[in-house]
Amino acid sequence: MQKKFVPVMITPFNLKAQIDMGMVEYLVDFYLEAGVKGFFANCLSSEMYSISEDERLDLTRHVVRYVNGRVPVVATGSFGLIIPDKALFTEKLHDTGVDSVIMITGHFANVDEPDEVLLQRFEQMFSLTGNIPLGLYECPAPYKRVITPEILRTLLATNRLNYHKDTSCNVDQVKAKLAVVEGSRLEFYDAHTPHGVSSMQMGAAGMSSISGNFYPEILVWLCNHVNDESRQDDVKWIQEELRRVDPLIHVAYPLSAKYFMQLRGMPVRTISRAHALELTPEQKLVLQQIYRDFKGWCMRLQIREVVTAPLTSH
Repeated sequence: MQKKFVPVMITPFNLKAQIDMGMVEYLVDFYLEAGVKGFFANCLSSEMYSISEDERLDLTRHVVRYVNGRVPVVATGSFGLIIPDKALFTEKLHDTGVDSVIMITGHFANVDEPDEVLLQRFEQMFSLTGNIPLGLYECPAPYKRVITPEILRTLLATNRLNYHKDTSCNVDQVKAKLAVVEGSRLEFYDAHTPHGVSSMQMGAAGMSSISGNFYPEILVWLCNHVNDESRQDDVKWIQEELRRVDPLIHVAYPLSAKYFMQLRGMPVRTISRAHALELTPEQKLVLQQIYRDFKGWCMRLQIREVVTAPLTSH
């Protein structure tokens, strides 16, 4: 089965720090030309905690309409103080046309609460949301609640889940969870770029990492060739390169991604609600070197770098 790269979309803002919907369309075109097989809208990379409920809905709705069925779209829906509030927002988000509404695991139990509480609240959530397809996301905020293989098995048995974004950053955990989901309709995506190859070779559906907001062509190539016996030397090499730069692109993210897109010639403004500070000269130099590295990766792997068109086309 072909592996899929699904970017966690950034949110572009205009000079008034409002969502720039024209630029959203521009980015969708960019990602699609790079070969992505889906979109994760309204996620942490989208600065979902820094935009309003209406903005979350408007942004997701706009992405769904513009993508227009070309690839699946998922988005986070577990917002609200109590479970009925989360269920109501999930229904609203589902009405935008997404293929799955994603539940943040850390939204269903406090850091000091046991898994029994987590399961009880998920059970309540399932009972309030009809047959809406749901997914799980071990989001780092408000805190990272990594679920165990046993919890995943219990939740999977409800037949409500079709998506899981894993952030355990642990190969053994990933292997155990993949054994649980084998044969089910749930698509398992690893968010940890340094483990992308091992996860996919163990059976993950693909990758969904922030690195796709810097060089999606590279991640798409990796998904397409991870099991290609004739390219394993290149697969191992590019995995090591991605592992080397991964900690660097996380610094000042998502502002770092917006600056990197500027280096690529894209008219994305370096405006972020989640990261108010400007990039330092040192941070910019690091990203400039990674951009040069990226061009070298493309040359070795014979990848055509996506050249973006002027924004005036929208």
